[in-house]
Amino acid sequence: MSQSVSQTHQDDDAHLKALGYQTSYSRTMSLWGNIALGFTYLSPLVAIYSLFALAVSTGGPPSMWWIVIVAAGQLLVALVFGEIVSQFPIAGGLYPWARRLWGKRYAWLISWIYVWAMLVTITAVIEFSTGYAMEIFGVEVTPESTLAFAIGILLVALLLNLGGTKTMSRIARIGLAAELVGVVGVGLFLLIFERKNDWSVFFDTFGKGDGDYMTAFVASALVGLFMFYGFEACGDVAEEVSNPGRRIPKAMYLTIFVGAVSALMSFAGYVMAAPNLISIVNGEDMNPIPAILESSLGVVGAKIFVGVAVLAFISCILSLQAAASRLIQSKARDGMLPASAWLAKLTPRTKVPRNALFVASVIPIILAIVIYAMPDTLVPITAFAVLGIYIAFQAVVLASLVQRFKGWKPAGQFQLGAWGMVINIAALAYGIWAILWLLQPGASGNFVADWASWLGLGVVLVAGILYMLIARPASKSDAPAGDAIEVANQMRAAAK
Repeated sequence: MSQSVSQTHQDDDAHLKALGYQTSYSRTMSLWGNIALGFTYLSPLVAIYSLFALAVSTGGPPSMWWIVIVAAGQLLVALVFGEIVSQFPIAGGLYPWARRLWGKRYAWLISWIYVWAMLVTITAVIEFSTGYAMEIFGVEVTPESTLAFAIGILLVALLLNLGGTKTMSRIARIGLAAELVGVVGVGLFLLIFERKNDWSVFFDTFGKGDGDYMTAFVASALVGLFMFYGFEACGDVAEEVSNPGRRIPKAMYLTIFVGAVSALMSFAGYVMAAPNLISIVNGEDMNPIPAILESSLGVVGAKIFVGVAVLAFISCILSLQAAASRLIQSKARDGMLPASAWLAKLTPRTKVPRNALFVASVIPIILAIVIYAMPDTLVPITAFAVLGIYIAFQAVVLASLVQRFKGWKPAGQFQLGAWGMVINIAALAYGIWAILWLLQPGASGNFVADWASWLGLGVVLVAGILYMLIARPASKSDAPAGDAIEVANQMRAAAK
């Protein structure tokens, strides 16, 4: 280790100590490793492959513009998070941020929603990945094989995570390469060599909405909303990154920018290369991507792409596990969870929260078994995951805005200056719109499916509030809270 790197680590550790924590993790994650972690969690390949047909059948090809709209909104959120993590580069992301901005109970409840949303997201991504994996091995898709592959893929990701931060970072970079090949490479190939439709389709309503196209267009927003979270994972591993005050904010907004460009190329490529676009628009073909790939790349090319997709899925699951485990460990070391002493432990050699990783694997396995027994629960629990993530995000954005009105001026290495208040207000306005959209009930006539977001949020909230009132974890913790203004003033005084 060079002298300059050693000095940077010492400065990082001194900053962490001033915030009330001793260094436990190993700072071996590079900027690109951090970007790869966030990007593979965000995973445009997963989002496009999962929601392309739904978006086009709901809002037509112009639904692609939701990628731009949501990316812009989430970029505002990422800029707010960047100022917070720069002042508070603490493992666990949203939980310590909410704690230092607002208080213990607020942070506990918000992070309770957030961690369950992450665990459910792990389950959903695993379920989406099984079809690709089984296609590679030539296994027939049945409920039993789907469950077996779901558990197997999750255990592979767990073993890779147990290898340590360096291993996780390497796999994330491989996943980043797989994502870029899968979304950018294939997207560009389709756009350049396999165009079968005209660019004008991205401004053609195809009669959607029966004269009220805006309603149909807004209804297709899920393709963007489902995609653009995951950048916050860059902050979940703050204690494993050198110079986190500068690198993590950069990693977060670069994750969004690269993700948006990649997703646009991919979405546009599939639309332009679709041999029968009207059948997708009319909802007659709800799984069009395999056929598009086979017609454009051939059988062998399509198989290779499936292999790339599996790599991307595994990397996405690995990143989700890593982020969830750091959040669990962060709460546990503050004494805020049952069995906190056990959950807070790091392995002596690899410096990873092994027990928290086990929890972040066992619960998704249990949920996968539930889905095996009741297949109709996959969509409802996925709907809750997206809503829960957005609520947790906006709770932190709100806490940041409240502190700004009280006089907080962020004192980290990344600062928005005079634009901070404006960006914070805009981020909150965007987030409120997104949450209201996600809370809209469906119109299928199935009560559970139509009200899935409300039901999932209600169950998690009631359970969390009951535990908070009965066990009173906030009152048992002496970790610092609600001190954003005080810490910022101390940092400025120390810098003079």
